[in-house]
Amino acid sequence: MTMKMIAAAMACAVAATPVMAQDVRGKQAGDIVLGAGLIGVLPSNGGSTSIGGTPHASDTVTPQLDLTYFLTPNFAVNVIAATSRHDVTVRNVPGAGTLDLGRVWALPPTVTFQYHPLPGSRISPYLGVGLNYTVFYGEGGGRSAGITRVDVENAWGYAVNAGVDYEVAPNWMANLDVKRLWLSPDVRVNGGAVRGQADLDPWIVGASVRYRF
Repeated sequence: MTMKMIAAAMACAVAATPVMAQDVRGKQAGDIVLGAGLIGVLPSNGGSTSIGGTPHASDTVTPQLDLTYFLTPNFAVNVIAATSRHDVTVRNVPGAGTLDLGRVWALPPTVTFQYHPLPGSRISPYLGVGLNYTVFYGEGGGRSAGITRVDVENAWGYAVNAGVDYEVAPNWMANLDVKRLWLSPDVRVNGGAVRGQADLDPWIVGASVRYRF
């Protein structure tokens, strides 16, 4: 379902852009590009807890804004802004099966340094590397009996990035983007009675419309 929603968003992105122009403006130093679209946040899931089992966070789809500044036609800095909600469980706990930890919201600002090898092309791919700092908040929702408090600690992570811009008109682009984060927050249940580390390592797959200023 998540990938279908992203594909539908890409179709809407192309449909929403103006009619294709004959000339390609290309990317230039000093350009500021603002994008709006949808992303799928797809945790890989792994890790461990002090009572056994494996932490698990659900997939989700959420809106995203991103901003790109071109230092040169080939090199740019990109920042994303989004927040997503995930249901959290611990699976395969010995003697207990699956424990429901409720829900948590994630705010994962990510900065990537990107290389654009074909800045003058209508179809312009790019690669990037960067850093992420994820803030977890709003822990709550229904939980398994006996679980009264869940704290997911904020965490730093690394990111890699690949994507492509398609210039529909001189200042309008449709975009497809994929990021992989390496993110392993610490988790405390009932004030630390149970501790764990959730190796979330999510894929972030998105489609958006972008406008260049």
